[in-house]
Amino acid sequence: MTVNDQDKILACVDQSHFADYVADYGAWAAARIHAPLELLHVIDTHQNPPSSEDHSGAIGFDAQEQLLTKLTAEDEARTRAAREAGRVFLNKLRERASNQGAPQVDTRQRYGQLVETLHEQEDGVQLMVLGRRGESAETAPRDLGRNVERVVRAVNKPILTVTEGFREPKRIMFAFDGSAVTRRGVGMIARSALFRGLPILLLMSGKVNPDGSKKLDWAEKTLTAAGYTVTKQLIPGDAEAVIAKTVTDESIDLLIMGAFGHSPLRTLFFGSKTADLLRSSGIPTLLLR
Repeated sequence: MTVNDQDKILACVDQSHFADYVADYGAWAAARIHAPLELLHVIDTHQNPPSSEDHSGAIGFDAQEQLLTKLTAEDEARTRAAREAGRVFLNKLRERASNQGAPQVDTRQRYGQLVETLHEQEDGVQLMVLGRRGESAETAPRDLGRNVERVVRAVNKPILTVTEGFREPKRIMFAFDGSAVTRRGVGMIARSALFRGLPILLLMSGKVNPDGSKKLDWAEKTLTAAGYTVTKQLIPGDAEAVIAKTVTDESIDLLIMGAFGHSPLRTLFFGSKTADLLRSSGIPTLLLR
């Protein structure tokens, strides 16, 4: 089987130990669907530390021009150092991903902002892989990286958000709510080889509407017709609590769900069920948009 160069998997990595797990899951997905894997490292130029030297007293003939020249040279030196550190970092990750079974691994470094860069890179990508935490979490006690929601809202590709540590997924759960997003997700999974051969639990929870059972039946039939072994559960109640409990009770390795259905402004005031579930589930989650 040849590798399809038009449908790559894009794994977003930064220089933290979380990058190892992003590479591991990216390699796992690439091996299952026999797609090329690209490891993308975005160097945020806004995070380059300025010189700590005090230049406030720089006066005299040509002092301003000399100062600008010095600052430019310092900035170029920092850029070269960041680029070289990124190259070494990416080469190690490429070797790791290849050893994990990825059929083809490429690397790329870009300068800019992560969200804007990923939006630009969407064409030719069938799946993105993103760490649920990142470099900023190395020093900040946060349980959900600051970029996760921003990235998921900005791009229109499925995003696999991964947790610390790698465990090959064996049991999959789809938090199916009957929405257009999750119905499209059923079709995507039916057509893809990503979860082929793995049992899938279809779970509908929350406030179930009268058509919920019919939609759940449709999802089951669609996936069964595609060759999946499917079980289904319809459990009314608080969706976050039901999903979290089922993940534990059924020893689920990977969760599939729709993502961030409300506006950012609504999320600011009322919170986000997606973010809550990402915090409570503690397992890799494929977010559908």
